[in-house]
Amino acid sequence: KMCGVLGLLFAEESSDCCGELCDGLTALQHRGQDAAGVVVASTASEWASVKFRILKNNGLVRDVFNASEVGGLIGNVGIGHVRYPTTGSGVPQECQPFYVNYPCGLSLAHNGNLTNTEEMRLELVSRHRHLNTGSDSEVLLNIIAEHLREALAARRMGSPRAAGEPFSAPLDAESI
Repeated sequence: KMCGVLGLLFAEESSDCCGELCDGLTALQHRGQDAAGVVVASTASEWASVKFRILKNNGLVRDVFNASEVGGLIGNVGIGHVRYPTTGSGVPQECQPFYVNYPCGLSLAHNGNLTNTEEMRLELVSRHRHLNTGSDSEVLLNIIAEHLREALAARRMGSPRAAGEPFSAPLDAESI
């Protein structure tokens, strides 16, 4: 009783991964028949101009994706998800992958259940994060986004790291 999650990154920036994502999700269809979704982006774009292209809906992979829609989802990196519902409802808004655009574009496909979803939801709302669904996966995405926002703010406020150095926003069991 688990969802199916698939991620692809093609090294060739001009490659398109959406067709392969859909093929992979078809192979994972036994992991979830409730809903299917993909998000793709291109690493060829400048960071500030990266566009996330998302298609998701209730139904089997063959019903959610058709050739004309898949052809419009251009990108060399993507994630896909087929849903086996254990929580939430069957509305299309609960289909994954989820996306947030603050502090930057982030997308997440998740399999599993958080044990402290309501507690985390209340914490996020107190930090003025807006949640659109009852999904624990959306809560998880917003937790990651909030930690990233805090890390970026700390860096802008004079972190000793030099500009251009990598940084991380670590999560631990108590954060989630």
